[in-house]
Amino acid sequence: MEIIERKENPLLNRVEMSFRWEHSKEATPTLSDMVAAAAKAEPGSKKELTFVKEVNTRYGRPQTTGIALIYGDAEAATVEPEFVHNRHKAIHSPGEVEKPAAPEPVAEEAAPEEEEESEAESEEGGDE
Repeated sequence: MEIIERKENPLLNRVEMSFRWEHSKEATPTLSDMVAAAAKAEPGSKKELTFVKEVNTRYGRPQTTGIALIYGDAEAATVEPEFVHNRHKAIHSPGEVEKPAAPEPVAEEAAPEEEEESEAESEEGGDE
């Protein structure tokens, strides 16, 4: 991973880094790989406060670019939208991987079915 530009943003208590990753003869790096490399590139940073955004892989080239945002504390990281936190949740806390919601059992109601059957029987009996 090569850091193209590094900018400190004291107002938001973060470091913003533009990066380029050459990955010839390798697979495209995962989000987890990019977060780990960005956190390693900035001394004193925490993986839990590192967010990777605007990732772009060039078609036909083994090159990925993006922006890594490294926050100084958890309170400062709250400026990131909820979907970004959700995207990084599995990376930041691997023990708390969100399980898909189980479908709720549907309670069967017997009363409407009985009414439909009794209506059907009364219609059949109308031929007398």
